[in-house]
Amino acid sequence: MHLSFYKYQGTGNDFVMIDNRQQKFPKNNTKLVARLCDRKFGIGADGMILLENDTDTDFKMVYYNADGNESTMCGNGGRCIVAFACFLGIIKENTRFLAIDGVHHATINGDKVRLQMTDVDQIEVFDNYVYLDTGSPHHVQEITDIDNFDVKKNGEKLRYGKYGKAGSNINFISRVKDNLFKVRTYERGVEDETLSCGTGVTAVAIAMHRTGRASGNLISLDTPGGTLSVSFEEKAGKYAKVFLEGPAMQVFRGEIDVLKKNIL
Repeated sequence: MHLSFYKYQGTGNDFVMIDNRQQKFPKNNTKLVARLCDRKFGIGADGMILLENDTDTDFKMVYYNADGNESTMCGNGGRCIVAFACFLGIIKENTRFLAIDGVHHATINGDKVRLQMTDVDQIEVFDNYVYLDTGSPHHVQEITDIDNFDVKKNGEKLRYGKYGKAGSNINFISRVKDNLFKVRTYERGVEDETLSCGTGVTAVAIAMHRTGRASGNLISLDTPGGTLSVSFEEKAGKYAKVFLEGPAMQVFRGEIDVLKKNIL
């Protein structure tokens, strides 16, 4: 079985993209998905995304973590699939597509994609962290000396120790100035730090506004993979019209013989 694929990245958060409109990909083969995402034995990626047909929207996004399991919403993956759909000629500047957390709207201009995220109204504020769901669950915690912080060790401890089997993504942050934050994220499913996390920076922006650490409704987030921006409207504690914006681009395309790799 020869499998055609495309590799995309959004601020260093990288994905294997597959055009599955003909429904040829074995979607329940978690071993195959994990092997394709493996950086030594496969293509290498933080996750894999299938683009499929949908009767009510332009297309459907099906997202898998690098461990092979279908997962919750991925913000950078959502931006990358918009770029992929544009490359395939499915959309032009505007789109409306279906993901696991519902319908998303997005626009694309060159390599910049602006993606509308889900509304957020359930935000739990604790003494030293904030917990909220922006399409995926996120723990947001402010720390000092973020550049030298061991994200994998401390993120893993919280991901398993505090949140159990289901887990949570863990975001460590440092305030640079008003409306600008450094962010480093440990992602469940990848089980390591990633260069960027779209739902993570969205969670950080909302958490910082909710706790008064940010004053505006347009917030910049510096990640190891680049800068993203999040904008929103807030009323009575509810965050709506939440938009994640940043670059998304194709890295390369190729073909892999999964039978030779013995991963079917």
